[in-house]
Amino acid sequence: MTTTPNTEQELIDERIGQLLAESTERSGPEFWGKMYDLGLAWVHFSEGFGGLGLSPKYQKGIIASLRDKGASFANYQTNLLGIGMGGPVLSAHGTDEQKMRWLRPMFTAEEIWCQMFSEPGSGSDVASLSMRAVRDGDEWIVNGQKVWTTLAHVASWGMLVTRTDPDVPKHQGLTYFVVDMKSPGVEVRPLYQITGEAEFNEVYFTDTRIPDSDRVGEVGDGWRLTLTTLMNERVAIGSNVSPRGSGAIGDAVRVFNEKGITDRLKRDQLAGLWVEAEAMRLTNIRASDHRKKGVPGPEGSTGKLHWADLNKRITEFTLDLLGADGLVLPGGYTQSRPSVAGLSGQTAQRAFLRARANSIEGGTSEVMKNILGERVLGLPGEPRVDKDLPWKDVPRS
Repeated sequence: MTTTPNTEQELIDERIGQLLAESTERSGPEFWGKMYDLGLAWVHFSEGFGGLGLSPKYQKGIIASLRDKGASFANYQTNLLGIGMGGPVLSAHGTDEQKMRWLRPMFTAEEIWCQMFSEPGSGSDVASLSMRAVRDGDEWIVNGQKVWTTLAHVASWGMLVTRTDPDVPKHQGLTYFVVDMKSPGVEVRPLYQITGEAEFNEVYFTDTRIPDSDRVGEVGDGWRLTLTTLMNERVAIGSNVSPRGSGAIGDAVRVFNEKGITDRLKRDQLAGLWVEAEAMRLTNIRASDHRKKGVPGPEGSTGKLHWADLNKRITEFTLDLLGADGLVLPGGYTQSRPSVAGLSGQTAQRAFLRARANSIEGGTSEVMKNILGERVLGLPGEPRVDKDLPWKDVPRS
């Protein structure tokens, strides 16, 4: 005889029990697929689309409970942009058909996603982008270039924002698509970083055809979807809730102990950084509990801003602890194209080099300060002389 769960937590516990009972392996696409089918992938998403329609506050408990049982969530690292950004955008703005097609293989990491917003002439000012999409019946013809696209070389799908109407102000003439990265006319070229790796790319579109069925949201409503994506990107980058004492600060503690350092100043500096890292971890837990479904608030920008600065300071401190050993890159300086973003921090030296990008990716720290100043502190916005001008009339370099 089956009974109906009386509370939301009982429902979740029941689904977790079912998942573990039916899974011989606790990692990989099959396990993550069952997790999706039981509504445990994004618990706040709608039923049938990886969720149970519950509060997002339950998600970290689900992950923690499954990890305690030996489950692996390598899919989050493998497909960070898809799970952290693409999923929330589709949940908030996609059709049921789009959710049915893309969400499950996204969560299982069988289909990797990338995000294509930045352009050579439109970095911090994303809304000024110039990539054109022109409608041709049931398709759109796209031409232009994107840059700094993480994992485009391994991605199956890309989140793409284009200009579909140059005769209106820049924020009003944008449209959002999902593009098959193997489509004719899509060319991906590597951009090598100071780590020697090319997780970033530039992507060229030449007469690439995208079906109108792969358009997300209404024509001209692309800026609203872009904001949803960017806010979730900042949450994914800056508000990651990791175990206590892990990550960069864990590496610093390990190096401190391995080197047998007795200097009191270094000890005090390490303790101060550890306290900052723990305070930020706890702040991110609180922020994740209060985060709304779909479009997060400015807490993503807050976490991203502070994480970028703190991570750079911690990795720099760790390199200092290494002394002369910090001058040598273990394994040598070889060029590669990784299949997972951000893994160059496998050693303290690579972590230091990779952390230089933290204040740039996902929105520069300067942009984050503007967002927080205007939207949180209520300070006057910067002058925007092109706000009401048609995009085609705005001077560009």
